[in-house]
Amino acid sequence: MKTRSIRWWHIVLMALVVGNIGLYLSGKWYYYKALVYNYVDIDDLDLFPTRTIKAGNPEPWAMGPDYNKAPLSDTLQKTIDHYKTVAFLVIKDDSIRHEQYHEGYGTESLSNSFSMAKSVIGILIGIALDEGKIKSLDEPVYKYYPEYNHGENRKLTIRHLLTMSSGLDYDEGYTSLTSPTTRSYYDTKLREQMNDLCVKEEPGKKFEYRSSDSQVLSFVLKAATGKTVSEYASEKIWIPLGAEHDAKWSLDHESGDEKAYCCIYSNARDFARIGKLMLQNGKWNGRQIVSESYVREALTPAPTLDGEKPNASYGFQWWIREQDGKLVHYARGILGQYIFVIPSENIIIVRLGHERGEKDSTGTPLDMPVILGEVLKIYGNKS
Repeated sequence: MKTRSIRWWHIVLMALVVGNIGLYLSGKWYYYKALVYNYVDIDDLDLFPTRTIKAGNPEPWAMGPDYNKAPLSDTLQKTIDHYKTVAFLVIKDDSIRHEQYHEGYGTESLSNSFSMAKSVIGILIGIALDEGKIKSLDEPVYKYYPEYNHGENRKLTIRHLLTMSSGLDYDEGYTSLTSPTTRSYYDTKLREQMNDLCVKEEPGKKFEYRSSDSQVLSFVLKAATGKTVSEYASEKIWIPLGAEHDAKWSLDHESGDEKAYCCIYSNARDFARIGKLMLQNGKWNGRQIVSESYVREALTPAPTLDGEKPNASYGFQWWIREQDGKLVHYARGILGQYIFVIPSENIIIVRLGHERGEKDSTGTPLDMPVILGEVLKIYGNKS
């Protein structure tokens, strides 16, 4: 029995060694990290190397005279609690009207933006366009990213990436260990992963949400500006908008590339500045940060198809919807990270937390209309 036991463990050990060698040679060593951490979280900051988005001279938000005096409805508070919200902020007429934090989070706590980062990338592309670093949105991607100077990839333009209509063979799945998004999050070779993608459908025709499109946009941005994405974000957004705290952007490896499709770590008040910039058509306190014409186009549904119907919900890395007859522009992340902008009411809402509602038949998380509808009841202009 002892000899058999030893032989058995020899077999197990050999299988582990062979398996590890196989994973290493296949470039899938990141499976281990994905298995250990299992699922993404708003507190993943320490899991990956980061680059700092530096702040400059802070411009604190004004506090409304009714700060935290108007009670939230039971429906809204239950929604906030049910989905494990850690930060909830309402700004109206350029002052904070309501603010609450949970689980030890506060005004300075860093929390993962997830896909809200895509909307930041969209703004940065607009600034690079305004500055002439990018000549046209209809330029081919391969001009800035020569790895795509082949086959059907030559058809891909910056506009196609902005509107999520690239046609690239990237599957936006979140539950599988082997999915491209799992690899993008845990692997150390983002550029290599993007290099291997090929256009499988005619670009510019069909809206299909892909994190790859935002990631490749960041490579275009880096080539066009000669700066890292974090450096450019600091210079063009974080400092001009008076952010109160430095932010962090996760990298794929030490001194590597920003995970531009996700993973800016900041706080609710500084995220709200992104909302104010879009609310003011690209201006910040009278200074034009990104051109009004670009913002207008970014917040207009792109002329693509969403399934069989015309796209009505996505512009340039920004989502669009209506709530109670009012236009809403928003950035969103996978765990219910939201920056909502309601122009007609001069309202900005930021929500950060651990969970969001299940999606309805239109792909809308069920918590979204509750948050928007209830805030409008409290802070909307009464006609």
